[in-house]
Order: sequence, then structure tokens, then C-alpha cells
Amino acid sequence: MSVPGGMRARTPELRQRLTLLLAGLLAALAPTPGCSPVPESSALVVATTTSVRDSGLLDALLPDLRRETGLDPKLIAVGTGAALRMAREGEADVLITHAPAAERELLDAGVLSARTPFMRNWFVIAGPHEDPAGIRRRSAVAAIARLREQGAPLVSRADESGTHLRETALMRAAGIDPSEGWPGIIRTGTGMGASLQVAGERQAYILSDLATFLAFEQRTGLAVLSERDPELENVYAVLRVAGTPHPEAALAFEAFWLHPRTLERIGRFGVERHGRSLFEPLGGDG
Repeated sequence: MSVPGGMRARTPELRQRLTLLLAGLLAALAPTPGCSPVPESSALVVATTTSVRDSGLLDALLPDLRRETGLDPKLIAVGTGAALRMAREGEADVLITHAPAAERELLDAGVLSARTPFMRNWFVIAGPHEDPAGIRRRSAVAAIARLREQGAPLVSRADESGTHLRETALMRAAGIDPSEGWPGIIRTGTGMGASLQVAGERQAYILSDLATFLAFEQRTGLAVLSERDPELENVYAVLRVAGTPHPEAALAFEAFWLHPRTLERIGRFGVERHGRSLFEPLGGDG
């Protein structure tokens, strides 16, 4: 299963917005020696989904963020549901999440001032190599239906993360009430990496983003059993919270993730270790 690393702009509006962002923040993104950092840069609070941390992408790009913008934000890795709650309650200035429908609801409600998709990968359904439930190469919805039919063990994050929200959407599409599920569901209430390790220990099935699965593959002994499926597309966005007391720092943080240098780094991330890019940089809405 491969994920292309090409970068492309999908809409003229996005290209125009990116041009304006880069023009307005050129000094912040490529500071000269001795320049002042973005005001209140260390006061910026960023809530990010755990998959960005567990995949290693956040650690890989943090030095570039600090060097090129002068930002030193407080980073909080939580599930997407918790991150979106932080936005509602004014506890974060910027988010990186991957639940498009929930994000658009907050944008429409005025909680967010901007939502900009910047990369994607794919969710995968993983499980034991021998695949006792027989889900290999089935569509995502058919695979979930088969897991319930077989009473197979399924590890669920059960934490309102972007992954958990996608899992519940797949269940509903398969005619399953997510609140009931089936006896084989193992609810962890933890992040992606920890949940993958539980799935490995139990030799259970699990829905995971591709990047975190590959980062933990050797520790779990599980295999990807799903094919690329439109139902499994996983889009990440930078969200600026409306009314943030640190608008300049928030804008600089967003611009960093949209900058061609950063998108190029995202496209290369994972190639050396895994032989493939773990994320595909985007230039349009998702």
C-alpha cells in the first residue's frame, strides 16, 4: 500500500491565500540572525492529534519550526475530540486535527477563524497476518460488518479522536450501533500508539492511521489488511481559533505548515525508514 508524496494546489483560493500568508510572514518564516521572534511566541498553545506525535512527524519538524519562525509553542497531544473541545473553551490558539466534519461544524459556528487542510494519509484496518476473521481486501464498511459477524476482537480508542470518529462512522455505515458494538470490542481510551500495542498483544484488529501504524509495526506484529478506500482517506488540517489572544503567532504557526519547505519535508518524512512517505502534502481543502 503506497501513499504518493506529490504536492499539488487544488484550488485558486488556496493558492491566493497561501501567497498572502507567505508574503505577510516572510520575515517570520526565514528570519535573519538577530531578528526578534514572533511576539508572545512561547505563549502559543497548540493542541495536536496524537497521530502527528506518535508517527514522529512532530518531533522531526519542531526544530525547523523553532528555527524558521522563532516560535516555541506549548504543544498538547490529545485526541481530536479533546482538541476541538479545547478550541470551544478557549484553551488553545491553534489545532492540528483530522476530523473534517467536526472541524467544519466549529468553523460554521464561528469557533474557528480558519481551517486549512495541509496533508493526508489513509486509515488502515490492521490485524493478525493470518486474518482469522477474513476481512482482507474487503471494503472498509464490509470489513467492519464482517468483524461483528465473526465476533472478532477489535481494539477501539474510544476517545472521540479523529480515528475513533471514523471508526464510529464506518460502524454506522455497516448498520452497527457504535454505542453497542459487539462483545469483542476492546476499548482503550488511549492514543493511537498505545492502542496499537494493545492490539498487538491481543492479536486483535484495529483502525489506525497509516503513519502511526508503520511507526509501531515492528512492535505489534500486525499487518495492513485493507485496501485504499475513499472511506479511509484521512485529511489533516491546521485550525486557527477565533479570538485567540496571540493572532500573530497563530498565523505564523499556520504559515509554517503551509510553506513549500515544510510541505516538501512532510512529503519526504518516513521514506528513509519505511521506503514510503507517511503523509502526502496537500494544497487544497479536504
